[in-house]
Amino acid sequence: MNTKATSTTKTVIVTIKERVAVVALNRPESFNALNQELVKDLTAALKEVSQNEAVDIVVLKGNGRGFSSGGDIKMMLNSTNKAGLGDLLSEVSSLIQTLYFMPKLTISAIHGAAAGLGLSMALATDYVIAEANSKIAMNFIGIALVPDGGGHYFLERRLGEVGAKHLIWEGKVMKAPEALEKKVIDAVAEGSLEEAVENKVQAWLNSPIQAMIETKKILAEKNRTVLMNVLESEKIAQSKMRQTQDHQEGIKAFVEKRKPNFIGK
Repeated sequence: MNTKATSTTKTVIVTIKERVAVVALNRPESFNALNQELVKDLTAALKEVSQNEAVDIVVLKGNGRGFSSGGDIKMMLNSTNKAGLGDLLSEVSSLIQTLYFMPKLTISAIHGAAAGLGLSMALATDYVIAEANSKIAMNFIGIALVPDGGGHYFLERRLGEVGAKHLIWEGKVMKAPEALEKKVIDAVAEGSLEEAVENKVQAWLNSPIQAMIETKKILAEKNRTVLMNVLESEKIAQSKMRQTQDHQEGIKAFVEKRKPNFIGK
């Protein structure tokens, strides 16, 4: 069986083996924090894989010590440009749409951390599996922001409105077993993550996968308008929250590694 690498950039590496594409985030020095370059490169790579008729399954993973730590905090510190933030959030929306509506079966393989936008992205796939000691968090609240990347949509779909609100407001960091108990993720790897992912991939490859993809497409199309509306609402809300005193305090506290003093302004 030959493995070939395609669409390789500095921030994203795609490998295709038979009917499976593995798409790896490749900013290990920042725990695969999602900056503008990575978001653009990842969207382009996923679009290319979407059009590859030889691929039926896509596995999304992170190189290095974690899946993705979320949005790049350093980028937030250096960007006070409101138009620039709007452009970035539009690119994030494009990434999430590309991943969610992809006519393939998709798996997120989580190790280390999947936090904030990194978790939103993972939840845009069809199946989320994590190592037992991985850390799962929708922790935008820690810097006085709201989830983006469709986080509201994906959590409400899994937890219901009340459960989604409580999880977002608490911003708790969960180990994978707790995240599974709350139905935030779909499975915890009992042994190695690679083996667990391979077992799921093989089970799908031995199934009538085109029928499975058609079901995905029907349900995704039914939900298209709702997701698009949520992404737009998140973009507007995030721009608004970036102007608050609490957000500035949250960022400052994060950098200074202390507890923030929020005032509700």
